[in-house]
Amino acid sequence: MQAQAVAELRVDEVLDALHPSFASGTHSAATISPTLLVTGLAASPGAASGLAAIGSQAVLDLVAAGNQVILIATETTPADVAAMGLSAGIVTARGGLASHAAVVARGWGIPAVCDAREVIVEAEGFWVGDVHIANGTPISLDGSTGEVMLGDREVTSAAPGELLSTAISEVLGWADRIAAGRMAVLANADTAADALTARRLGAQGVGLCRTEHMFLEPGRLEIVQRAILSSKDMSSTRADLDELVTAQRDDFSALLAAMDGLCVTVRLLDAPMHEFLAGAADAVAAQQWREHNPMLGVRGVRLGLLRPEIYAAQVRALALAVSNRLAAGGDPRVEIMVPLVSTASELAAAASAIRSAWRETLETVDRRGVAAAEAFPRIGTMIETPRACLVADRLASEAEFVSFGTNDLTQLAFGFSRDDVQSRVIEPYVAGGLLATDPFATLDSDGVGELIAMTLQRAKSVRPDIRSGICGEHGGDPDSISFAVAAGLDYVSCSPYRVPGARLAAAQAVLRGADVMMSE
Repeated sequence: MQAQAVAELRVDEVLDALHPSFASGTHSAATISPTLLVTGLAASPGAASGLAAIGSQAVLDLVAAGNQVILIATETTPADVAAMGLSAGIVTARGGLASHAAVVARGWGIPAVCDAREVIVEAEGFWVGDVHIANGTPISLDGSTGEVMLGDREVTSAAPGELLSTAISEVLGWADRIAAGRMAVLANADTAADALTARRLGAQGVGLCRTEHMFLEPGRLEIVQRAILSSKDMSSTRADLDELVTAQRDDFSALLAAMDGLCVTVRLLDAPMHEFLAGAADAVAAQQWREHNPMLGVRGVRLGLLRPEIYAAQVRALALAVSNRLAAGGDPRVEIMVPLVSTASELAAAASAIRSAWRETLETVDRRGVAAAEAFPRIGTMIETPRACLVADRLASEAEFVSFGTNDLTQLAFGFSRDDVQSRVIEPYVAGGLLATDPFATLDSDGVGELIAMTLQRAKSVRPDIRSGICGEHGGDPDSISFAVAAGLDYVSCSPYRVPGARLAAAQAVLRGADVMMSE
């Protein structure tokens, strides 16, 4: 009976319960009836209605006046995060399912439409064809269909704590028992608030804490900018790094408290320079970091090895947070993940530096928090490059776990820019039968899946008990989860609001596998 209920519940039913939707056929009599303006990429589910706000400053101004707003931008960067958090919905003219706007919106449960290529953004409004929509004009969007409409519509809200009915919650409990031991569902969570939401929705831990996202709140971005731009010869460098340590120590402490007793996987800084140095106060220094192809430039472990003091500061902050939580009687459990590794020597150098920074930090703290923290946290790596897949046996000599960053792995396997090809290539390819599905939405099992299978085989030849999972956006997609179960991965990690659907999809994949075995 329980297995049948799990098999019959649809993932979209669960997701619909988590997000706001339009009340059928309703709009304000004071405004234009909703008229379709443009259809873009359905990047984050749910419905929203509000005043069009072009750019972050317009959002801040309209919200300060008591309005609900829809942020309109060509694309978003970390500098826009404060405005994004105040918006009821987000529309961007560019960017795919793994773009900054899409990832942040899904993480926060904000409806979003991306890659709406017909939208031309100007300072005081935007154009769709020959229609001009000025700042402050009522618009609506449906992040589940990709539709953006002129005019407002009544939205029925879903609030945390009232997200899932008792019946759905009970079925998801059965799903967890079915998937137990085969597939764990973790969350991508960067703040204590994200973690609490994920835990409330059934996440079994944090599979990806993107530390660069901890600097997205007002006043925080400048901290990481100064740390990157500071010269090793400048007397201000130590102060910049100390500020980074203090900020991250407090953030880690709150995150570990929210996930007390559950594992939190912390990814060290992976900040594309074009995003994190945009608008930096020291424009001259920032210019020295300018890159022609930023997503393939000084990111991840490369930054950590070129500027080792930055990764050391992050490890110090995490060690202090763990020590403080232990001293307070908490049960912090952490792993450290090194991003964008392509060579075994990179990982070995990074792992050595991590252990050194951890050891040195613990020598300076209150002994109450040291004893249980003296064992080094598990160190692993994010598999994002095809070369990392090929040398997985050598990586496994250092890595105690591997987590597939399938957004970048897909991008590099296909040679697709994940932010540029959505409407220009992916849509016509799918429509013409050249691709079966969008590989950024559903994992490409024939290509990227083969890279994952190769990685597991080679890594397990050296470390049979190596832990493995997916932490890209595919971690919340039912078909991709089915692949993960069949491939023998241990977990998937996804945005908090995708966790309930992932729990159901994992159990359904386990049930399908059991049916196949019985039929054989």
